[in-house]
Amino acid sequence: MKTIGLIGGMSWESTRLYYEHLNRGVQQRLGGLHSARILLSSLDFAPIATMQREARWDEAGELLASEAVRLEGAGADLIALSTNTMHKCAAQITASIRIPFLHIVDPLIAALRADGRDRPLLLATRFTMEDRFFVERLEAANLRPMVPPADDRIALHAIIFDELCKGIVTGTSEQTAKRLIADSAADGADCVILGCTEICMLIQPDTVSMPVYDTTALHTAALVGAAV
Repeated sequence: MKTIGLIGGMSWESTRLYYEHLNRGVQQRLGGLHSARILLSSLDFAPIATMQREARWDEAGELLASEAVRLEGAGADLIALSTNTMHKCAAQITASIRIPFLHIVDPLIAALRADGRDRPLLLATRFTMEDRFFVERLEAANLRPMVPPADDRIALHAIIFDELCKGIVTGTSEQTAKRLIADSAADGADCVILGCTEICMLIQPDTVSMPVYDTTALHTAALVGAAV
């Protein structure tokens, strides 16, 4: 089994989900008492969140790249970043290491293509919805992603940082997310991407009317496949 080098802590709530999914996935694949081999570097999210707000992306990328190098040196066979937003810095990470980096968008693209979806609604932080790094990767795969209107992007961003990153899930926020999904369906969306690793805490696939593609679940499944 290969060792997964996981850069986490952004937030620790979603990293907890990664740890659980990776271990359950390996156990399901191999049976018995098997669990995932993981080297976890769990960062303090507060200074990184400040870098995000202040658009200090190069500095954030240098930090993440240094963690990837540390994990590689400690024996990791592949590197993963347990956050969607910080994939804005993916190029800096891949340039710093010799081992594979599994990008979070690639398993998502494979799933959308397999199901014949091409007009997904992207729900995520404002950075992910508005900065082009995520959307461009989808568009390069001939997909046509859409995002909510500006006011709704602001509201969703606040839900993620003020609630989900702190482990808070409210009925009001769940209804807001469901409304965004319903509105997008009326505008032609054929599915919804949970494009923030915490949003799966808010939206369950069986509670909305469109197919749901959870990047956390897809990314961890691909990591399990690569590891075993």
